[in-house]
Amino acid sequence: MNSGLSQLLTAAGALAAVLLLIVGAARLLRPNTWPRPAQATKLLVLRESVPLDTRRRLHLVQCGPRQVLLLTGGAQDLVVGWVEPPA
Repeated sequence: MNSGLSQLLTAAGALAAVLLLIVGAARLLRPNTWPRPAQATKLLVLRESVPLDTRRRLHLVQCGPRQVLLLTGGAQDLVVGWVEPPA
């Protein structure tokens, strides 16, 4: 009977070791741990978003060197206009 308990403890220990290895590998390989590209390489960037009411939002989006105001959430989305860059 003692050898049966010993085998059970050995199997449980091996299972715990394998589970620890899997969890450790998953933590090391998570996507957010890889270095991200520099912010300057992004062409489209959301600069700011302001809620106007419960449905609509005003977004300032930068596309390359230019910026545009977008109104979203109503019956249809709307390009309010392009914003002139500061001189």
